[in-house]
Amino acid sequence: MNWIASKAKWILLVGGLLTLTMIYAALAPEAALRSTFGESLAGPVAAIVVRSWGALVALVGAMLVYAAFRPAVRPLVLVVAGVSKLVYVVLVLTSGFPFLAHPVRVSMVVDSLLVLLFAACLAGGRSGRVAG
Repeated sequence: MNWIASKAKWILLVGGLLTLTMIYAALAPEAALRSTFGESLAGPVAAIVVRSWGALVALVGAMLVYAAFRPAVRPLVLVVAGVSKLVYVVLVLTSGFPFLAHPVRVSMVVDSLLVLLFAACLAGGRSGRVAG
């Protein structure tokens, strides 16, 4: 785990840039839903909720990129991002909808892997700061 913690900067940078791509949902909510979930929602409330969701996910991505260069904030950012991604994965898995047959499985695999890497970074950074 110390090896993973020593690569924390790159894990956060790559994970942050991937997460930041969800700005797409804030800019084009219907298209983002179709490309991610294979379905869409209609109406002004749906557009607001999806845009907000996209912006919040993108902000988590921006936090990860920031934390890649600021070791002092890494533990908090890793926890927030990890919990956020874990909630997403659990919600999709427990939804009852056959999302695993759609493109969403790619984001679930990536987010699950990032949760594991973030946890390993936290576990490896025993000095209170995750290594840079």
